Amino acid sequence: MIVVDSSIWIDYFTGVDSEQTNTLDNTLGLKPVAIGDLILTEVLQGFRHDKDYKAARTLFEGVTIFEMLGTEMALKSADNFRALRKKGITVRKTADVIIASFCIEKKLPLLFSDKDFKPFVKHLGLKEAY
Repeated sequence: MIVVDSSIWIDYFTGVDSEQTNTLDNTLGLKPVAIGDLILTEVLQGFRHDKDYKAARTLFEGVTIFEMLGTEMALKSADNFRALRKKGITVRKTADVIIASFCIEKKLPLLFSDKDFKPFVKHLGLKEAY
């Protein structure tokens, strides 16, 4: 199972051709794909047209959706943010810290294109899905 970040879903739904969107396209229907509740919100709030929104909701019915934040994950996310900050790295978005921390804790690879995840790979053991 891989977790797919909103950066990839947005590219996928807008027709961007990249290594990551091709990986997603080749994975859907063949291997388990997951998202988090935060990712679901980030992706769905971006649709302007009801038709596109409904199509995306239908697609997401076929993927696993994790609840990514609770007290334990909030604390772990804060710890991870602070660990990176001590190395001189400040992650711009709290949602990315939560997503990366969840994947690290659950040992799930993350498919992403957002550079904010790279320090989690390099310093905290986030597995990158290819």
